[in-house]
Amino acid sequence: MFKRFLWLEWKSFFRSASVGKSIGLKVLLIFLALYFSVAFLALGIGLYPLLQEYFPDQDPLRLVNRFVLLWLVFELGFRFFVQTLPVLDIKPLLNLPIHRRKAVNFVLSKSMYSFFNFLPLFIIIPFGIFCIYKADYGTWNLLGWMLGMIAITQCVNFLNFIFKKKFTDDLKALIPAILTVVVLSALEYFKVFEISFWFGKMLDFLVLNPYLVIIPIVLAVVLFKWNQHNLESKFYLDAGLKQKQKDADTKDFGWTKKFGALAPFLQQDLKLIWRNKRPKTTIYMSFILLGYGLFVYPSDMYEHSVFYVFVGIFMTGIFMINFGQFIPSWDASYYSMIMSQNIPMKDYLSSKALLLSFSVIILAILTTPYIYFGWNILLINMVAAIYNIGVNVPILLYSGSFNKKKIDLDKSPFMNYQGTGAAQWIVGLPLMFLPILIYWLLDFFIGFKAALIGLSSLGIIGLVLRPQLMEYIAGVYRKRKYAMINGFKQTGE
Repeated sequence: MFKRFLWLEWKSFFRSASVGKSIGLKVLLIFLALYFSVAFLALGIGLYPLLQEYFPDQDPLRLVNRFVLLWLVFELGFRFFVQTLPVLDIKPLLNLPIHRRKAVNFVLSKSMYSFFNFLPLFIIIPFGIFCIYKADYGTWNLLGWMLGMIAITQCVNFLNFIFKKKFTDDLKALIPAILTVVVLSALEYFKVFEISFWFGKMLDFLVLNPYLVIIPIVLAVVLFKWNQHNLESKFYLDAGLKQKQKDADTKDFGWTKKFGALAPFLQQDLKLIWRNKRPKTTIYMSFILLGYGLFVYPSDMYEHSVFYVFVGIFMTGIFMINFGQFIPSWDASYYSMIMSQNIPMKDYLSSKALLLSFSVIILAILTTPYIYFGWNILLINMVAAIYNIGVNVPILLYSGSFNKKKIDLDKSPFMNYQGTGAAQWIVGLPLMFLPILIYWLLDFFIGFKAALIGLSSLGIIGLVLRPQLMEYIAGVYRKRKYAMINGFKQTGE
């Protein structure tokens, strides 16, 4: 039966209307997979000698065990936002004599062979072989450790399954888990309770008693059965239907009326964000990614201020980028109706610019606590916000005139390439790297203050010229109106 499922997926892939795009994406992913495989293999081969060289007084295996928990937490978070779970179209199978468990087991077994599960092997196996030949542990001890690490990797895989099903539709429910990680990290940092140390001790105990490898294996089986039960309980056509909503959402955002002619468009965008999964998730992600500075500012690796410019552009403009790059694809389902009305295109785009600019201001205010790391951080973030509003907002709106792909507002955005085209990839270059290049040139040849003045001046010039820029961009949208309408009518992704 597994071979039959694989054959069906093979035919589904090559008979798809978007097979050309799928093959191109697969080729890109293969190159990325090869790159990361080589990088992880090099790390696995060099890890033991590097630890011996830089920490000659410590056992490399015990040192690695102490950091395993930190790696697992990072891996789980990375998988949650990046890894796509395997799917199977069950509708054609429900009227066939196929047992539910076979289809569910196929999906779960397919996830076990994910590339994310193979990557750790490129570190675990070479490092384990080095330990067998270099360390004082027995072969069976290290084989037990390697098997245990593989089982723990599978546990992370199945935990990601559970987290995806539970939290993807409602990211607010993820807040307690994030707070728990933050609290434990703080306790670890201040050496109140070093959970990574005790987790490392358990792995050390596993090395001395390899028969205990049965514990992570049993845990992986339990998580497999848990996922099996969850998927079987939803193996129905109506499992994904939403329950009847008793209270209607009547938010009308009346406060937007003070913006005059732009008010109807602002209300439409705010309602779209409030009521739909994918745009609403951009809000949550913007707040979560505000913590990106905590990984950069305390580190000695990023002492040059040019890195701070990247972080400033990113943190103050994350919503602007995530939401703005899909303008007007958000309105794809009714874009032809908008274009058939006597609606000034400049007003339509100005409302989008106002929304994006307002988001930059809010995020810039929320980054002010980073003044703890220095006044230069605050200044760079504020200058980055001005540049985002004056320069990057018009760039995003202009690039939107090349969007012709429809977006399903109710789908999760994680690893979702729907609506993504060449415009989304190309626009990232001027958005992120142009301000960095300008800042670096001014800072290198003149100085820090001149670089800040240069970036902020470009932002102010963009604001002064905003009416003329909006008129020009509106003209581009009018010229491409019919191409965009025709593109939004296509159902293929």
